[in-house]
Amino acid sequence: MKIQYALSLILIAIAVAAGFYFYPQMPGQMASHWDINGNVNGYMSRAWALFLVPGLMIVLFGLFLLLPLIDPLKENIKKFRSTYDWFILVFTLFFFYVHGLTLAYNLGYAVDMGTSLMPAMGLLFIFLGFLLKNAKRNYFIGIRTPWTLSSDIVWDKTHQLGSKLFIIAGIITVLAVFLPSSAFYILFVAIIAASLVTVGYSYLVFSRLEKKK
Repeated sequence: MKIQYALSLILIAIAVAAGFYFYPQMPGQMASHWDINGNVNGYMSRAWALFLVPGLMIVLFGLFLLLPLIDPLKENIKKFRSTYDWFILVFTLFFFYVHGLTLAYNLGYAVDMGTSLMPAMGLLFIFLGFLLKNAKRNYFIGIRTPWTLSSDIVWDKTHQLGSKLFIIAGIITVLAVFLPSSAFYILFVAIIAASLVTVGYSYLVFSRLEKKK
């Protein structure tokens, strides 16, 4: 078993075990959702709040393992499989961190969810940028538009730009922790801008290639 998979399974097991361990200490209704200002605006029953995220971790881990097996362009995924496997671990670690914050908050610790989540989300986007840099054309992983899927050239050019933009968006998100009142809006604008620019760029590259034919 690859070390990334082993570590991911260990994190999942710890998350599940933590749910059972802290179950008697938790209130019947646990805080499970926060607004952009870090105020609680949603609750779940104890069982759902303790095991929803670990359950998602299990499902997503299985899905990440399945996608490279069913993709018609699975041979291309093999070309960046190492980066992809590390992304599985990083993604699992992110959910593990979110689960830990939720437990800490409901145990009575002074956790500012907004401030605590921003750096983790920023790092996730930064690593996503590195994944995009190495991704080769496939149907499940990366910036999938009609134009990137139609051409290796369009795919590669789009992902080189997308990689840089998502890394920049991630850095901006990390730094947004110093502007807590505006952090969510900064995150939203950075990610939407990166996404829209890459989609538009993919069409532009495709159009230029078509004109050269």
